[in-house]
Amino acid sequence: MNQLFASRAKKMQASEIREILKLTQQPDIISFAGGLPAPEMFPIKEMKAVAGRVLDEMGQAALQYNPTEGYDPLREKIAARMSLTGTNLSKDNILVTSGSQQGLDFSGKIFLDTDDVVLCESPSYLGAINAFKAYECKFHEIKTDENGMDMEDLEYALKVLDRVKIIYVIPDFQNPSGRTWSLERRNMLVELANKYDKIIIEDNPYGELRYDGVMIPSVKSLDTEGRVVYLGTFSKTFCPGLRIGWVAADDVVLNKYIMVKQGADLQTNSMSQMELSLFLDDYDFDNHIEKLVTLYRTRRDIMISAMNEHFPKEVKYDVPSGGLFIWAETPLGIDTKELMIEAVKEKVAFVPGESFFPNGGIKHTMRLNFSNMGEEKIEEGIKRLGLLLTNAVK
Repeated sequence: MNQLFASRAKKMQASEIREILKLTQQPDIISFAGGLPAPEMFPIKEMKAVAGRVLDEMGQAALQYNPTEGYDPLREKIAARMSLTGTNLSKDNILVTSGSQQGLDFSGKIFLDTDDVVLCESPSYLGAINAFKAYECKFHEIKTDENGMDMEDLEYALKVLDRVKIIYVIPDFQNPSGRTWSLERRNMLVELANKYDKIIIEDNPYGELRYDGVMIPSVKSLDTEGRVVYLGTFSKTFCPGLRIGWVAADDVVLNKYIMVKQGADLQTNSMSQMELSLFLDDYDFDNHIEKLVTLYRTRRDIMISAMNEHFPKEVKYDVPSGGLFIWAETPLGIDTKELMIEAVKEKVAFVPGESFFPNGGIKHTMRLNFSNMGEEKIEEGIKRLGLLLTNAVK
């Protein structure tokens, strides 16, 4: 059977970290592992009413094939909502996708040939790494600091590396580091992409989940040559089960995404699109976001307070101004993958950081999610982790 697999399929390997994370599915585990929203914030009553209206008022259309680009009223609302990031687009610049993960997969399919190079933040989002790896690319990690990518390091890579196609970034509350790019770095990124003729993939799942400070314009809003492809999603701000994301791009680029989607799944689920569109009509989405921000800010603060109390001083971390994650660095001698195995025995889980480095080798980091667990579980889970870390650094 193996000889029938394509060469790219033969190269695919099960993620070691995913095998470890299967252990976290035990019901008594306090899990800081997944990037899951708080399920108690899902508007179940409202969605039940919306689903009934869709079937009553648009039943035949909702159950029929629909245009690949997406449901026009929803595309219009997405374009309007993007104005919050300073991005002025029309519905014709929007393709509705089955989550932003599909946008990542399409980006690899459209731009990457075997051995092409992706420049990414170090660390970077595991889902993007895996999506791009399917197209047999290589990764070059760019150093980062509290303001985003190191622009000198980025320009050096652009100068000396052959076959760079994509610069992949998460400028707002980055996964996993939680950091946010400065406006200056965003402008410099666009300038370098123009200078060296590259595509920027801007992944922005968390942008509306800001707890401190003010919104910074998206990289797409600074785009001067149509080089920025923006990936958005409702999975973190609404309901991931709907699987609604989008690609925003200029016409020439977006047409490629539309053609790829036609070959992949024809269209995104019509019912989900219509339900979301009606929800945005009938309910106050800004108020929904405000409730999320209030809850997640509280949970972030509780986790940071617990870390301050229970983690040894040798463990370093920053307070993210938004998003879902806290990134922690332990002393170099600690392998957090091994620590994770011990943590699961204590009924607490996190994600070891090594998987977020596409070229591996960084073993002393961890990602902690604060959005999914209740306040008491956050405090208890961090207390358990703190004891393990204290013993590990002795």
